[in-house]
Amino acid sequence: MFRARRFLVFFLDVFLIATAISLAFLLRGDFQIPPHRMDSFLQGLMVVMVVKPVLFLASGMYRSIWRYASLQDAYEIFKVVTLSSILSACIIIFKDGPFAMPRSIYFLDWFLLFSLVAASRLLWRVYRETNLTPRLSKGKRTLIVGAGAAGNLLLREIRKHPDAAYNVIGFVDDDPEKRGLRLSGVQVFGGTGHLRGLVRKHAIEEVIFAIPSGNNELMRRVIANCERTKARFKTLPGITAIVDGNVSMNQIKDVEIEDLLGRDPVLLDQTALRNYLTDKRVLVTGAAGSIGSEICRQVARFKPAKLVLFDHAETPLFYIEKELAKAFPDLRLIPMVGDVKNQERVEAVFDEFSPDVVFHAAAYKHVAMMEYNPAEAVLNNVLGSKIVADAAHKTKVRNFVMVSTDKAVNPTNVMGATKRSAEIYVQALAAKSQTKFTTVRFGNVLGSNGSVIPLFKDQIRNGGPVTVTHKDVVRYFMTIPEASQLVMQAGCIGRGGEIFVLDMGEPVRILSLAEELIRLSGFIPYKDIDIQFNGLKPGEKLFEELLIDGEGVKPTSHKKIRVMAPVETDLRKVSRDLEELFGYARNQDIGELLKCLRCIVPEFVPRYDFEVAPPFAFQRVRPDLFPPQKLTLVRNLRLSSKEGSAA
Repeated sequence: MFRARRFLVFFLDVFLIATAISLAFLLRGDFQIPPHRMDSFLQGLMVVMVVKPVLFLASGMYRSIWRYASLQDAYEIFKVVTLSSILSACIIIFKDGPFAMPRSIYFLDWFLLFSLVAASRLLWRVYRETNLTPRLSKGKRTLIVGAGAAGNLLLREIRKHPDAAYNVIGFVDDDPEKRGLRLSGVQVFGGTGHLRGLVRKHAIEEVIFAIPSGNNELMRRVIANCERTKARFKTLPGITAIVDGNVSMNQIKDVEIEDLLGRDPVLLDQTALRNYLTDKRVLVTGAAGSIGSEICRQVARFKPAKLVLFDHAETPLFYIEKELAKAFPDLRLIPMVGDVKNQERVEAVFDEFSPDVVFHAAAYKHVAMMEYNPAEAVLNNVLGSKIVADAAHKTKVRNFVMVSTDKAVNPTNVMGATKRSAEIYVQALAAKSQTKFTTVRFGNVLGSNGSVIPLFKDQIRNGGPVTVTHKDVVRYFMTIPEASQLVMQAGCIGRGGEIFVLDMGEPVRILSLAEELIRLSGFIPYKDIDIQFNGLKPGEKLFEELLIDGEGVKPTSHKKIRVMAPVETDLRKVSRDLEELFGYARNQDIGELLKCLRCIVPEFVPRYDFEVAPPFAFQRVRPDLFPPQKLTLVRNLRLSSKEGSAA
């Protein structure tokens, strides 16, 4: 309020107040004030010069930023001018009587003051936009898709920035009534069907998608129309914010593959989750991983009494703890470094914090890596899960949710078989425990550590080629927030012993994913960036499944979550089999480990392309299947000559 510029605006308004009443008398008297009205004029001027400036100051009108003056600001001016004019008139009538001034003076004074004050704000904005703000001629030549309210607000926001990176050449809109018209002085060229020609004709470098009601299909069609051009595509996260006027240049981002997959937003049962998490002690294992960290973010929104972050990776744990502490300063966070394979450490954490809810997300998840390290896969994924589940059972945790994978269904790899083994044990323990044990099974997660999306982006940045395992390989995908939210929702639905399967939508061809990413990066597949096929990795299959034959699946109260009925399993037999498995893993007896794993998970059928990359572990077990000329993996692993001969 007390800044110099605010004072200048205030004194301008004081001058306009005096000008308005003077003009009112002049207009009433044919541009002169009659002598017999001079006393009335002076009396009225004295009143308005005292009353109106005081009300202008008290109204808070000088806290507005007038460079962004809008209709809302005009409405505020209207209210202040009207109130001050009414109060001034009342004082004049009370002081000098109803005939102290002609009635038309009151109306003219109000009208002139409102017009002058509003015009002063509008003229400043017009002057700023036409003279102070430079023309957008230095930025990249840009088309905005969508000549509606969102596109208009986006254009205005771009124009407000002197260093804007975008030179908006025109709009594209499918509404035929808008074609040929102008929006804020920028022409609407035509529909999205003509986008390719428009991009080439006007040498467009950037295309910004700004249609709040547009879905992924429309965005995909827009990108397809520019398939053979060099234009890059951008959008705004939370496009609905544009309609509310909340748009920032910093929000403009490249279109990501997540924007095109068409995943509907997850609708959570907020009441159930609040009852489940609010004021509860929650522990998350693998809290620094992709899924575990997002579960922590989602849980924190429901204000648990305590959130324990358990992970063996110190540095990632440090960063997620700092992120959560900044975002939720009132939340009690406890980062605990520890390994789920360390029974004493796990039990000590459970005894100290007595969690009410446990999300077990700690696991080794990379298929090919676990083919090379089957013993570690067993110890971490099976033994670690057993230790955490036993600790939850012992301390009478109310809810235990284990994160599983679609690779546990008819597994062809060690990772999937170990996750299925953990599922079997958790289901068996659920039948004997007061704790509600549930398992949530879903497929690949976009953007997770080690997923194909970051790999493809890195290959594109380096100029290619992009490597795809097989032209026909397909996978299910969902976003990290969606997966984490549904894991939480499934946890509060479960009664104990169930395996929940998340709705993964339609499977996606990895080859199509790679081609789409290349186009989004402004390149042409197979021309600018080549795509090469390097064969399936050890343990991989062309498609993933979410159900095992014979598993009865039923809908739940949430449309994106299905449930399989609990399976009767002998806990003592499962425990004996697992102890035998752990013994082989500790002794690195890979052959017996695999036999035991096959007994526990009968549907485990390894499928290896021995010509391409046989798993190192199996070379030691069946050397007859891997003659020296086929041991390509030895070279890939850069083994020493001694190790190579031993293998």
